[in-house]
Amino acid sequence: MTSRYETGTRTRRAVLGDAHVDRSEKNRTPFDAEFIALITESAWGSVWSRETITKRERSMITLSILASLGHHEEFVLHLKATRNTGASMEDIKDALLHVAIYAGVPAANTAFRIAKQVYAEMAQEAASQEKA
Repeated sequence: MTSRYETGTRTRRAVLGDAHVDRSEKNRTPFDAEFIALITESAWGSVWSRETITKRERSMITLSILASLGHHEEFVLHLKATRNTGASMEDIKDALLHVAIYAGVPAANTAFRIAKQVYAEMAQEAASQEKA
C-alpha cells in the first residue's frame, strides 16, 4: 500500500513540476521538515490526490482562494502550475471574476495584475524554448 506521503509527493510533482519540488527538497531543513511532510501528506496526499474533481478544477478553486486571501506568492506558484493541471487562461479569468464578486474588487484587481505579469513571463519562456 502506498503511503499518503508518497501519493502526495507524486501529486505535488505532477502539479508543481519536478524542478519546483526538487528545489523545495534541496532547501528543506530540520526546522521545516515536519511542515513539508505535513503539507505533502495533507494538501497533496489527501486533498489534491482525490478524484472527485479534476486537477483543472482544483487549480481554479485554489487560485480563487489564494487571490481572495491575498497570498500572492502562492498565487504565482499555482498559476504557473496551470501548465500541468489544464486550467486555461479563460478558466482563471472566470475564477477571478468570481473573486471580484465574492471576495472583493481589490483582491481580484491585484490577482488580475499578477496573472497578466505571470502569463507574459510564461509566454516569453515558451517562446525562448521554441527557439532553442
